Formats: sequence, C-alpha cells, structure tokens
Amino acid sequence: MTQVENRRAAAAEPVDGALRQAQRPEAAALRQAQRPEAAQRPGAVDFGALPVVRTKHWIRWILGAVVIFVVAQLVWTLFTNAGYGWPTVARYFFSDAILRGLGMTLTLTVVAGALGFVVGSLLALMRLSKSPLLNSFAWSFIWFFRSVPLLVQILVWFNLGYLYPTIGLGVPFTTDYFVETQTVTLVSAFAAAVLGLSLNQAAYSAEIIRGGILSVDAGQLEAAAALGIPQHRRITRIILPQAARSIIPNAFNEIIGLLKGTSIISVIALAELFYVSQVIYNRNQQVIPLLLVAVLWYMILTTVLSIAQFYVERYYSRGSARVLPPTPIQRARAWAAVQWNRLDDEPKKEVAA
Repeated sequence: MTQVENRRAAAAEPVDGALRQAQRPEAAALRQAQRPEAAQRPGAVDFGALPVVRTKHWIRWILGAVVIFVVAQLVWTLFTNAGYGWPTVARYFFSDAILRGLGMTLTLTVVAGALGFVVGSLLALMRLSKSPLLNSFAWSFIWFFRSVPLLVQILVWFNLGYLYPTIGLGVPFTTDYFVETQTVTLVSAFAAAVLGLSLNQAAYSAEIIRGGILSVDAGQLEAAAALGIPQHRRITRIILPQAARSIIPNAFNEIIGLLKGTSIISVIALAELFYVSQVIYNRNQQVIPLLLVAVLWYMILTTVLSIAQFYVERYYSRGSARVLPPTPIQRARAWAAVQWNRLDDEPKKEVAA
C-alpha cells in the first residue's frame, strides 16, 4: 500500500467512526422495538401496572373523626334540647323592639366608625408629620385612649356632668360664658356612646392607617415629588390607594369589633340590640332564647361585613395581582364544571377498556 492510500485510509477512519456512532442509537432502538416486551428483560416490572398506594394520614383522620363527632353532637343537642327555645327565638327574632335595637346598633356602628376613621386618618398624618408638636399630640392621644378601657371611657362620658356641670363658650381661662348649657342635656346617652366608641376607634384606626402608609415604598413618594405632583395629590392618588391593600383587612376587623362592641353601651341603658334583649328576658325569664336572638343578628351582620371585605380587598388587589382571586360564585361554577367533565369522561374510559 502506497503512502497516498495510507493517508486516505487514516482520513476515512474518523468519518466511519462518526457514522457508526450516529447509527448506534437508531440500531439499538430498532432492536429494542423488534424484541418482544417479555424478552427485553426477564423479570422486568411494569411500573405502570402497579397500584397506587396513597399515604395514610392517621392523625388527620382521627382528628377529623373527633371534629365530626363533636359537631354532630352539637347539632343533635340544638334540635333535642328544649332549653334553646326555638319557638321563642322565632317569635322575637323580627319583633319591633328587637328591630329598633338592631337599628340603634347599626346607627352607632356607622356613626362611630365613620368618625373614628376620619379622626384616625388625621392622627395618622400627624404621627407622620415632621412637626414635633403635632407628632407629640397624636402620640399622646393614641396612648391615652388605648390605655383606658372602652367601658370606662363610656361611663366617664356619660357621667361628665359630675366633673363639668355646665359647658359653654366664653372668654378663655375664665368662667364668663356667652352661651352655656347643662352637660347632662348636651351629653346624652347617645352622645356619650358615640364619643366613647369613636374616640376609642380613632386611636386604633390611626395606627392601622399609619402602618399601611409606611408599607408603601418610599420611592413612590420620592418619584411623585420629583414629578412635581402636589403633596395632597401624592397622598390621595398615589400613597393611600397602595396602602389600602394593607389597611382594609385590619380596618374591617376593627369595624366588626366595633359592631360587637356596641353591646357595651347597655351599661348606660341605651336601647341597642343587646340591651333590648336583656330587657325582654328580664321580663319573661327566657334568657337563652333572647340571647340567641342577639347572637343570630350579630352573626348575620358580621357575615355581611365579611362578604363586603372580600369584594373590597379583591377590588384593591388589581394593582398587585395579575389575575384577581375568584369569587365564591366563580369557584362554585368551576367546581361544577370539573365534576361535569368527570362524568363525561367515565363512559369514554369504559368504552376504551
């Protein structure tokens, strides 16, 4: 063999090796497909045919059984224990006195809640102010009203006449009044309730709103200032809409707490829902049924507020979530569609089998 032929053979060897290397997977796949499945690997296990064994959560099952037993026992007692007095509950549930007390409860909640959040917003802005005087005043207000129990505040406002028999307008730091009135006449039971509830609510609302404002990135405010946007517009159009996502859950908790907290007003004999229930059961001695009437109305109102909270949170989540969370109706429709599709798939699987 000449030198030229040797060079040609040496140059062809890498090419032949590359071709054989490329043909190996195809040849192996072809041989694998031609061999029977049983002959491929004696004793091989078909993992697809093995049954799926689910993990057994024994503790979860035991706790679930205990919960079902307790709930079933409670439901059974609701229908078998005559002490609940369901006929009495039905008779008084829509009575005129109960409905008037319910109206007073809603009035106190709306008025005290609105005043509380308005004053709380001002206090929150004062706490964030660079003025030492405003900051100190807001901090002192919040500290004082969070320190004194709500029941004590209401009693103090209701008995303010013992401290100041008259209230009027006149020359400062003197007793010369141009207009003067009796404190008992001016601060009625309703006024004392509104003052106590709203000022107490303002102290807590201020910290909730301040925390929501602080949760917004400081760069948002700096960018708005760099664009020359006025300060009031920065707060109302940029800061507060973003802070609302943090404020709303806690704010609704406060509103629900305020709704139930109106029951404390019964100590000053204002005819709200709980006080009316007390008056009625003191007359007919049907204590549990009348308390159940109040409990059911509180539960209904709290449920309505919880539903409103969901939709308000969903509205303000548009700026942070690409897809809004589904509503309960949308979840029910999706679940029904999944179940319906499963029913349609079962006959197809049987035919295929």
